[in-house]
Amino acid sequence: MERLLTLSLRYRFFTLVALLLVIASGVWSLTNLTIDAVPDLTPVQVQILTRSPALGPIEVEQFITFPIETALNGIPGLQEVRSVSRYGLSAVTAIFEEHLDLYFVRQLVNERLALATERIPAVYGRPMIGPLSTGLGEVYQFTLRGEGHSPMFLRTLLEWDIGRRIRTVPGVVEVNIWGGETKQFQVVVDPSKLLAFNLTLQTVFEALEQNNALAGGGYIEHERELYLIKGEALASTLADLEQIVVSHGPGGVPIFVRDIGEVKEGAALRIGAATRMGEGETVIGMVQMLAGANAQQVVERVKERIQEIQATLPPGVLIEPYYDRTLFVSKVINTVTNNLLEGGLLVIAILFSFLGDVRAGLIVALAIPLSMLMAFTGMYHAGISGNLMSLGAIDFGLLVDGSVVMIDNILRKLGNVTGQSKEDKLATIQSAAREVLRPIVFAVGIIIVVYLPILSLVGLEGKMFRPMAMTVIFALAASLLFAVGGVPVLAYWFARARPNHEETWLIQHARRLYQPWLDLSLNRPAWVVIPGIVLFALSLVIGSRLGIEFVPRLEEGDMAIQVWRLPSVSMTESVQTALEVERALRKFPEVVQVVTRTGSPEVATDVMGIELSDVFVVLKPQDQWTTATSKEALIDAFKSVVLEAVPGVGLSFTQPIEMRFNELIAGTRSDLAIKIFGEDLEVLRHQGDLVARSLEQVPGAADVKVEQVTGVPRIRVIVDRDQIGRYGLTAKDVLTIIETARVGQTVGTVFQGQRRFDLIVRLSDNASAGPVALGNLLIPTPHGELVPLSRVATISVDEGPAQVSRQDIQRRLVVEANIRGRDLGSFVTEAQQTIREHVTLPQGYYLEWGGQFKHLEEASRRLAVVVPITLLLIIAILSVIFGTIRPAFLIFLNVPLALSGGIFALWIRGLPLSISAVIGCVALFGIAVLNGVVLVSRIQRLETGGLPTRDAVAQGAMDRLRPVLMTALVASLGFLPMAVATSMGAEVQRPLATVVIGGLITSTALTLFIIPALYGTVCRSNKQPALPHQSHTSTTST
Repeated sequence: MERLLTLSLRYRFFTLVALLLVIASGVWSLTNLTIDAVPDLTPVQVQILTRSPALGPIEVEQFITFPIETALNGIPGLQEVRSVSRYGLSAVTAIFEEHLDLYFVRQLVNERLALATERIPAVYGRPMIGPLSTGLGEVYQFTLRGEGHSPMFLRTLLEWDIGRRIRTVPGVVEVNIWGGETKQFQVVVDPSKLLAFNLTLQTVFEALEQNNALAGGGYIEHERELYLIKGEALASTLADLEQIVVSHGPGGVPIFVRDIGEVKEGAALRIGAATRMGEGETVIGMVQMLAGANAQQVVERVKERIQEIQATLPPGVLIEPYYDRTLFVSKVINTVTNNLLEGGLLVIAILFSFLGDVRAGLIVALAIPLSMLMAFTGMYHAGISGNLMSLGAIDFGLLVDGSVVMIDNILRKLGNVTGQSKEDKLATIQSAAREVLRPIVFAVGIIIVVYLPILSLVGLEGKMFRPMAMTVIFALAASLLFAVGGVPVLAYWFARARPNHEETWLIQHARRLYQPWLDLSLNRPAWVVIPGIVLFALSLVIGSRLGIEFVPRLEEGDMAIQVWRLPSVSMTESVQTALEVERALRKFPEVVQVVTRTGSPEVATDVMGIELSDVFVVLKPQDQWTTATSKEALIDAFKSVVLEAVPGVGLSFTQPIEMRFNELIAGTRSDLAIKIFGEDLEVLRHQGDLVARSLEQVPGAADVKVEQVTGVPRIRVIVDRDQIGRYGLTAKDVLTIIETARVGQTVGTVFQGQRRFDLIVRLSDNASAGPVALGNLLIPTPHGELVPLSRVATISVDEGPAQVSRQDIQRRLVVEANIRGRDLGSFVTEAQQTIREHVTLPQGYYLEWGGQFKHLEEASRRLAVVVPITLLLIIAILSVIFGTIRPAFLIFLNVPLALSGGIFALWIRGLPLSISAVIGCVALFGIAVLNGVVLVSRIQRLETGGLPTRDAVAQGAMDRLRPVLMTALVASLGFLPMAVATSMGAEVQRPLATVVIGGLITSTALTLFIIPALYGTVCRSNKQPALPHQSHTSTTST
């Protein structure tokens, strides 16, 4: 650092150029910095999706999910495998260690999928890797509405026109589709006509496959030109398909497809639907952003593209957005920006008030923008986005620390000499800067050291809080570089001497108030020490009663409601229920728009059954609410009205991003997840019900829900092997009839321009209307007979699984709950006790507590190890500074008393202890230690100068009154806007700011009264110098 100081003063012009380059680099980094509301907490994960419309949950698990899970085992860095098997769908999620590259792990998974695909019968589907997006990649959602247009038309338009054009936008990886009807060309065969013509389904399959094809014949050269040879027999219309010959009857009369059934444009069996405002079904487009892209930029490009697309759509078709992440991001970033701006202005006001010099104040104030710009450069190169968390712990008071020390000492030295030449002025500045160089480096170093424990966090909590610590460290390091390399140069050009170093009236008045209380603390140490001990003891009692939570709930402004019904519900009934819920909600004046997604989308990244719906409720700003004044009261009102309109449904209230966070944390959408592991689904369901009933007894439990794994009615057709052997049939002959009856057999593709649609053969609806109709299906035998299905199979109706969830190769069931009006820690403690008393799991079954609580525990365990190590490191640094342990121990007393003030502040404001509050404690430790160093170092220097200990303490305390007060004021006022803000996003910053402000009050009192009172006792034998040239070890001047 001394070399930096020397070079900057020697090459002053180049220093100025370097500052301009820093500004340019910072501005460029800021304009290219990824901006978001919150950090993306998505782990390094790969999702494998497989569609198999003919299989139920158990079969999907056996034939698809299990082979994929087995193939994934052993991949280096694999941490966890979660899966869901539902009717027609398998979704496997592989989660990897966070240091691995996402593209690399996708390649590893792709290689293993090649092995898994060999074990999965081709007719059951082909596994595909999900989009290269993240859990927060759903940045823009819209509905497609068109009066007079069918759901099939709208979905086809979205899938083949709108979606394809949006996918070309840089940063967009997928446009997922919910709702509508997937268009198919269907040959609906009438079994009675097959019987009349003595045909089999296999004959129909072969005829369609062989008559809907093309061939290439290479090329020929003719008359000096090349001609391609192309044979075409592709069907592109219904008429083309109707004219395909299936077979020939007596006399060679052709039997056409139209003779054995109906050819039509039909809809595939669907597993998802969408509705809007209770007006009917709609089609939803969900834009998914590429992992690592800038959400602001991507959404702006998407909006521009949608404007272009809208102008080309058929008349009456409208694209209507209902979710735009940039609106939420803008509100949150405005909160952060306003807090930083207001805090910066307060800090600058304090600087001018205490320094009493406009030029010096402006030089010091430059530390704020320059440090921030350098921090932006560091953030950009470290891949840290600008968001509520990464910018939420920056205190401008800390950034001006070193600069204040530097400018104050320079002005003092310049004021002691008159009539200086430029050379003398330069030498004086260099001497003054060297004098405080080491104290400044140690001061900023201590603050940086206290943030090191946060860098040790891993997993989800690491993704959330590490960027915050790194940003603060970048800013502090930048402020140190400016204080050492920039302030002396700017002082040379712009600073002027202050004769006699006059103090402002504010400092003079503070000294008059401080003097009698200082004398009291020196004369009667017990009068200040005992209250300090009592205060600390009380804080321990209060701290033990504070609630605990992972992070404060971020109010997003909008609401997400999950609606669940019985697993046996039909798609038609689910849609009707969704419409009724929407009609009930839109009656509220607070509601702007309601859109519901039922079941799963086309690319099933969000796996839900048709019994589940996500209702997105767009709300007016809270100051325009009339039904309720708080979110909790509005939820109660919503719940009451919805349950009255739609009795029998279950409701779970959350927020869009919060819902995705919870799903990323534990694979569920609620605050708390209790996972029960075991083999038998019925046993899991029974134990889940017991856990849920116990959980409902705990105060604060809301929206308790048991994952529905059973309860789906099914028609089972069990092949009778004796009977099929008697008729010369195979099991495949029977199963083909069953599959064709409803799902149909894909026998080709129909092209219409660039659009392509499946060509399906299935039986008429009457043929599969129920168990009796299925039993009457006729199966041709090799002997020319037609045998009813009921003769070669047993047909029964029973209840089967709705889904099978697995984690790390074991089946599991989840009991979910949201927590309202209570902190997470105390709720889980009581819930664990209640469940232990009321639930005894069978042998081989066990449960785990997941959700936010799991990450709270992991973060707490890690911090419980790392923070004490860091505190010991601080003591070691203090011992190095002072050359002995005694003053280090005295200064370290600042830490518990500072913590006391932070705990009292949380208690007074009714805030629980969260990881955000712990981060505030970490910041507080550094400032508290720094203030102790300020005072003790001055006392030791005075002792070294020959003053008796009593006089050195008294004079040192008076000398260091200004830097101690300035440090406390600029640090606390820098956080004040965060502590009192009520705008969107303020909830997350509030605990951190509250802890710092409250802790600085008690810490400052300790520094100014208790340290002087105890110094004579603790450091009586210590006569060593503090530090060479250490006239300042402050954050703010002598």
